[in-house]
Order: sequence, then C-alpha cells, then structure tokens
Amino acid sequence: MLIVANYHYIREDFSAAYPSIFGLTSQQFQKQLEQLSKFGSFISQEDLVSYPTRASEKNFFLITFDDGLKEQYELAKPVLEEMGIPYISFINTSNFSDNKVSLVHKIHLLRSHIAPGELLQQLVLETLSEKEIMAAVKHYNYDSKENALLKYLLNFKLSIQQQESFVEPLFAEIFEEEKVAEELYFTEEMLQELHKKGVLGSHSHRHLPLGRLQPSEVKKEMHKTQAFFLARFGKKASTISYPYGSRDSCEGIQEIVQKAGFELGFSMERAANASLDEDSLLLARYDCNDLPGGKNNLFGNEDPFKLAALRQWHI
Repeated sequence: MLIVANYHYIREDFSAAYPSIFGLTSQQFQKQLEQLSKFGSFISQEDLVSYPTRASEKNFFLITFDDGLKEQYELAKPVLEEMGIPYISFINTSNFSDNKVSLVHKIHLLRSHIAPGELLQQLVLETLSEKEIMAAVKHYNYDSKENALLKYLLNFKLSIQQQESFVEPLFAEIFEEEKVAEELYFTEEMLQELHKKGVLGSHSHRHLPLGRLQPSEVKKEMHKTQAFFLARFGKKASTISYPYGSRDSCEGIQEIVQKAGFELGFSMERAANASLDEDSLLLARYDCNDLPGGKNNLFGNEDPFKLAALRQWHI
C-alpha cells in the first residue's frame, strides 16, 4: 500500500498580519517524519516509477512537495537527507521560464496583507450556493469559514481571466513580482541539483485547475511543462501533481497527461493507494496535516495503513 504525504510551506516563522498559510517548521517536519517511519518505509520517485507494483507488496510513504519553493530546499531538504528519506519536488515550470509568480501565490501573499473580509467586499459576485459553501469549507478545512469562502471564490468560482483582473492590480500595488519570484522559488542551481538527484516532477506549467480547462489548453500546459524539462534537463518529467488537486481539477485529463509522457499523477483525494496498477495517473495524496504528526491528524496514534480509506476517484 502507498500513502502519499504532501507539503507546501516549510518555514520557521508563519506570522503575518492575516495568517493565510498553514505549514510546518523544520522541527515539526522532522518530528512528523519520525512518526511516519514507525508505520512504513519511504519510497523514491525512481523506485515508484520503475517498480510500481512494489507499492502494493509493502507499506510505503512517499513524501512530496508542491510549487518548487526555495524554503523546501533550504529547510526540508537537509532534514530529509540527514534521515535518508527520498522525496519528489513538483515545480510549476512557468515560474522559471517566465520569472513570474503563480497566481495562487499572489493570492496567498495578498491574503497575508489584506483582511479576508475586505477582499470579499471587493469581489462583486453572485452568492455562493449552499453546495458551494459546503464544498469550500470541506476543501479548505484548515481555514476559517471566511477564508475558505474567499479562497473558493478566487480559485474555483472566478475564471482565470477574472482572477487575474482582480488580483494583478492589487498585487502590483504591494509587491515587486520579479523580486518575489527570486525570493520564493528554486534557483537554477537548485533545479539542476534536484534533477541530478532524481527528485523533480511537474506541477504543470502554470498553476491552473487543469480539469476545468478546455482539452486544447490542457495539451498546451502539458507541452510547455515537458518542453521545459527537455530543454533544462534533457528528458521529460515522469510524474505530475495536479494543481489544487480537487476532483474537478484533475479528472478527465489522464489521456492527455499520459500522451505527454507522464507515468504517475497525483491528486489531493484524501486516501491511500492499494495499488498503482489501475489508473496510475490519478493517485491519492494526504495533506501532511492529515497524517500522524499533523495539525489535524485523522489517525491518532494508530497505523494509517490499517485505517486509511482507499482511493475511489479513479473508479
């Protein structure tokens, strides 16, 4: 069985005017890895791609990171290497080819500087339905209801064009994009080192909800991200994690993803993977906070391999 843990922010200080980021300190990260090691072994990207059936023979954890954030390299990588634990870092290739900040990170940064109520007031939108409110609270279960509704509106209700027209002017008032990009994401040297270690994967080109795009747009995203990997590293990426990871963000695109050369794809379905033999491009992942050592530990002190639900989205 395979349980995948997903991480984003690893930093020593999460203080902000309006806290909007939920991550771990390096000490909390190490402590969680120590707890996970009691229940299973850790598997690398190379082994998972080369010997996928191994995931069903033993209990494995796979450690993954989304977004290619510099703090992951500086704070998480040393912990992992000291403990001898493999991992995958999924990158949005536009951050490096265009030196741009992903829209999702612009939203994170704005939300840390502007009160959620103020941002909500500036959004002129139809009222969310009861179903959408429930979906927002469920998907963003670590946020306050107000923050969850704001993030749902920005990430799922608005079109990409509407998001950009709302976010870009506000972001430009407060931040210098090129400087933020340099501070936030891996450097070229970091990318090359991580590739040589065999730990890079794709998070698509831009951080967009792929399942909500037209097939032609998905094909462009896949082409651009693989073109980046070929140009920078001489080979295509074999693994991809889908931005946002919600069901509607990653369903129905697996044929396109496969044709682009990917062998494994990861959603954010909170579940374990009994096998990789069926639809290996729609694998489940847990947020790190869901697992032992996390802020919302779903398993207590029990073995997650014995209690975890099995993935269903691929059926």
